[in-house]
Amino acid sequence: MRILIVEDEPLIARRLQRMLQDLLPEADITGVASLSAGLEFLDRHPIDLLFLDLNLGGEDGLQLLQTLTAGAFQTVIVSAHTERAIDAFAYGVLDFVPKPFDRERLEKALRRYTTAPVETSARYLTVRRRAGLFLVPVDDIRFIKGAGSYSEIHHQAVDLHDKNLDALSRILPPRFERVHKSYLVNMDEVKQLLVQSGSQYDLLLKDGTRIPVGRTRYKDLREKWG
Repeated sequence: MRILIVEDEPLIARRLQRMLQDLLPEADITGVASLSAGLEFLDRHPIDLLFLDLNLGGEDGLQLLQTLTAGAFQTVIVSAHTERAIDAFAYGVLDFVPKPFDRERLEKALRRYTTAPVETSARYLTVRRRAGLFLVPVDDIRFIKGAGSYSEIHHQAVDLHDKNLDALSRILPPRFERVHKSYLVNMDEVKQLLVQSGSQYDLLLKDGTRIPVGRTRYKDLREKWG
């Protein structure tokens, strides 16, 4: 089990790591003190559990979750700012441990981790707009169109995402299928498979949008939607 602690107060970081190591002797625990160091570590290493402070030298710890909503790990917030618990749970965090904390409270958080369902798919995608970063719920996405090294996320609006279709297909739930080299489709949004002239095929979505289907995918889709 690999754990990352992102905490900028050295005494609290050491205490948290010591308690966790005592509770989980086999765990591989790493501590970093800044948002940028946390992002860099998560970009290079898979983890199972993140313990995250919300105030990191004036930076908002939730920015890390905004950037890494696709990560397949659970998050426990450790913070004195209990008024931000609602904001934290909106990001799908597992638990909010108020400071000061004790061993019993950490044990409770770890019990939640061991009983929580394994989350291997992204629940949100982060998009960048002029006003900043925004979270798009995966459930709201109808389809995604490839745009070179970027992707167009089609939901109530259209946003650009900085990952291409190959990368997104690895982190989205199984209901998102690559029906064409340029399209990922939320199959819950499909109404019908259409056969056009000249061996051309389209998926008709519930909102009336037509998505082209690659010939190699037609046979599989026909069994379900034909």
